[in-house]
Amino acid sequence: MAVVSNSSPPEQQKIALEQIGQLGLLHQLFHEILIPPAVAREAAASVAGQEWIHVQSLAEPVLLEAMRPGLGAGEREALSLAAEIRANAVIVDDDAARRIGLRLGLPVIGTAGVLLLAKERGYTRAVRPHLIALIEAGFYLSPALVDLIVKRAAE
Repeated sequence: MAVVSNSSPPEQQKIALEQIGQLGLLHQLFHEILIPPAVAREAAASVAGQEWIHVQSLAEPVLLEAMRPGLGAGEREALSLAAEIRANAVIVDDDAARRIGLRLGLPVIGTAGVLLLAKERGYTRAVRPHLIALIEAGFYLSPALVDLIVKRAAE
């Protein structure tokens, strides 16, 4: 299963789940994660020593569809790589990036969705504490999304 991930906003310089000590959930769910070079640069501290996170360069230039104002280099490359390799999923949280991913026909999942999937598969007992921890770490989740995920998790 090929899954491509973006990192959190550049000022956080991490993959979101690493901020709350739950990066291993990605490994449990997907076994390996692919990241493009821009994400590797943004999240160097998150991915250091994680043998199951692999940096994969783009064979083609960044897609024109991903060259939207407001998207960072990591988002652009993650969307382009996911499209290029026909990934099973791309993990992005930014609304504009998610919309572009969907327009490209990519299966898009966000960090909150990853947590829900982890609960559904029995890798975590509860989603709510992780969502709260993300928010406390400065990761933005809308109250509506938190409510939706908690409801779907039956918590």
